[in-house]
Amino acid sequence: MANLNPYWMPFTANRAFKKAPRMLVSAKGHYYTDDTGRQLLDGFSGLWTSGVGHCHPKIVAAVQEQVAKLDYSMAFQMGHEKVFQLSEKVVQMANPNADPKGFTRVFFTNSGSESADTSLKIALAYHRARGEGQRTRLIGREKGYHGVNFGGMSVGGIVPNRKVFSAAMLPGVDHIRHTHSIPDMGYSKGQPTWGAHFADDLERLVTLHDASNIAALIVEPAQGSAGIIVPPIGYLQKLREICDKHGILLIFDEVITAFGRVGAAFGAQRFGVKPDMINMAKGLTNGVIPMGAVMVKEHIYDTLMNGPEHMIELFHGYTYSGHPIAAAAGLACMEIYEEEGTWAQVRSLEPKFEALIHSLKGEPNVIDIRNVGLMAGVELAPRAGEPGKRGFEVFLGAFNDGVVVRNSGDIIQFSPMFNSTHDELERIVETVRKQLRAIA
Repeated sequence: MANLNPYWMPFTANRAFKKAPRMLVSAKGHYYTDDTGRQLLDGFSGLWTSGVGHCHPKIVAAVQEQVAKLDYSMAFQMGHEKVFQLSEKVVQMANPNADPKGFTRVFFTNSGSESADTSLKIALAYHRARGEGQRTRLIGREKGYHGVNFGGMSVGGIVPNRKVFSAAMLPGVDHIRHTHSIPDMGYSKGQPTWGAHFADDLERLVTLHDASNIAALIVEPAQGSAGIIVPPIGYLQKLREICDKHGILLIFDEVITAFGRVGAAFGAQRFGVKPDMINMAKGLTNGVIPMGAVMVKEHIYDTLMNGPEHMIELFHGYTYSGHPIAAAAGLACMEIYEEEGTWAQVRSLEPKFEALIHSLKGEPNVIDIRNVGLMAGVELAPRAGEPGKRGFEVFLGAFNDGVVVRNSGDIIQFSPMFNSTHDELERIVETVRKQLRAIA
């Protein structure tokens, strides 16, 4: 086995892992194979990433062909065909009726974290270009997750991700309240009927800071990393109305919800709300090659297309923006979604998945269950003096029984493949049920 010590693992209990490593050597379809030869059913689609299955032959072939043809193309002042084709596909998915005022432009990044920071920078540049450069304040939401770069971390609202770095957060950032309340919306199936009034908290910040100083609000339409917090009915619509009223840009962070996870190309479509920008990553390439993007409405792009034509309009970008191999993977992925009818697949599986997940109600230590599309969270009561330990034990027990789920503290998270079989969904849930009954 390789020396495990040099690698500092991300979002991992490094010392515990290296005492008892969980090593994967291959993946195919809905399964991993570990270093002992065991097959592990992937109940989390990679890391929200691999919804059409691991090593999908169409994506593998596209990557193999591209790496032998054009391995890298300078991203600045030069282009290649695949990235323009991918941009067109993404825009068509978001704007099927070709509304010239709808989503028409895509800026490529390399991750969800970079997408978050990119959308915030675009928001600031947009207001400056339209003569309202004083609009510099950014609004996030408590429990929000927008990656781990300084911009996204600043507008994010997950305490452990922020506390060590608090002195270096971006200035001029505030947060609206989160919508999660177990006493009022516990065990909701899909969107809770209670909680739309939480959107009014944005008006509180408008009063506090004055709307003329606020550039953008960024939220996940359905929150993933915080433990699957589903928007109350009417909540996102109210946020849209308040943003329109005060000239504030609305950014949806759809790194998790874009490309099928909630049964539509975008969460914006599932929930019936059009933001001004959409952040994406993960499902953009099925997790095969790192890639992210920010999609914007035409008026944002047009506003920044000013000055002499030979001058750069937005001083922002990455060495690997629109990387040829990532673009090839993304283009193949978009074609798979269309050919396999992914959105319909997810919607057809959602009722079965919902029933299975909610069958865990009443199991030991379960205090709430939340779901939408093919994403769900089962929240456990924390063990006295050991927060997160109970959730980790469920994760570890399920892994040892051949099923991969994820724990975020004491919340067990589920993100099955878009084309899962009913038997696979049952196995995932029953494996977790066994662990819930086994731990104290």
